[in-house]
Amino acid sequence: MEREPNFDRLRTALLCGEPDYVPLVELGIAQCIKEGYLQKRITSLADEVEFWRAAGYDYVKLQPIINMNPGDIQPREGRKTTPIAEEGTQRKWASEHNGVITSQEEFERYRWPAPESVDYSRFETITQILPDSMKVIGQYGDIFTMVWEMMGFENFSLMLYENPELIEQMFQTTGEIVYNLFENMVTFDCVAALWYSDDIAYANSLIVSPTVLRQYFFPWLRKIGKLARQHNLPFLYHTDGVLWDVFDDIIACDVNAIHPIEPKAMDIAKVKERVKGKLCVIGNIDLGYTLTRGTPEETTEEVKEKIRLLAPGGGYCLGSSNSVPDYVKAENYRAMVETTKKFGKYPIVL
Repeated sequence: MEREPNFDRLRTALLCGEPDYVPLVELGIAQCIKEGYLQKRITSLADEVEFWRAAGYDYVKLQPIINMNPGDIQPREGRKTTPIAEEGTQRKWASEHNGVITSQEEFERYRWPAPESVDYSRFETITQILPDSMKVIGQYGDIFTMVWEMMGFENFSLMLYENPELIEQMFQTTGEIVYNLFENMVTFDCVAALWYSDDIAYANSLIVSPTVLRQYFFPWLRKIGKLARQHNLPFLYHTDGVLWDVFDDIIACDVNAIHPIEPKAMDIAKVKERVKGKLCVIGNIDLGYTLTRGTPEETTEEVKEKIRLLAPGGGYCLGSSNSVPDYVKAENYRAMVETTKKFGKYPIVL
């Protein structure tokens, strides 16, 4: 089923309004899923645009191309600069113990990327091929994640108490690099929203205490949120896990939309009631069972139920409860997007 893209639709939902249709939103979709949907290879940015338009999305998500480790010192296995859903089957683990920066000396030796080394060419190219009704969401993130991955989680945890000065330097350096990416992305006319991604929680708790997040992480989220507000751009935030203890902090950072509301972590109906009028809720179609092990019929029923439950009043975008990796059943992905396009028209009648 065709549905013409319209970024105003998505913007309305992200700002907690009621658009004409429930928008579709994903942080990442595996290449094989996109190619299966289009029934052709995706070999260019034009092909990417064709997929997002054909599947019913109102935007294309783009990242700057940056090498966070340009020198001889390389990170432990696990650091990535693009979501795993867009990298096919290449999955790696981050260090649980010691990373590449465990001391002041290693911090001073580490070679960080220079601003002039970042490649924004895709933002320039896409302006020539993007339909007028579609826009770009500029995305990057992982200030918190990059810090603990580069230090190793065990060492990071110890340094919070033994060497907070090093922790502060790590967040300051990493934060400045990532913030500069957003500063440059907002200069492109095609960019109509910003999306920051950084996991701060497990399904049953935050990764670190709210106190630590408020000292080191939320100031950077707030700074990016302020940048988005200054440019009148909706600001999306992705984090897995349970967020009850920090919803007020997230809202205070000028975040407009929260993604992806994992079913095993939070009840999305309760989340919407908690943040109603303050945060658009995005996602929640179960990746743990429905999209990966369920049937197209089960997928259709879950999508219809989420639309019935969450769409009235606006402030809801439908998508997976994380991303669409390569182990999602292609027929279930298709059922999710086609059901949304068919039954997501306002006023909602199911």
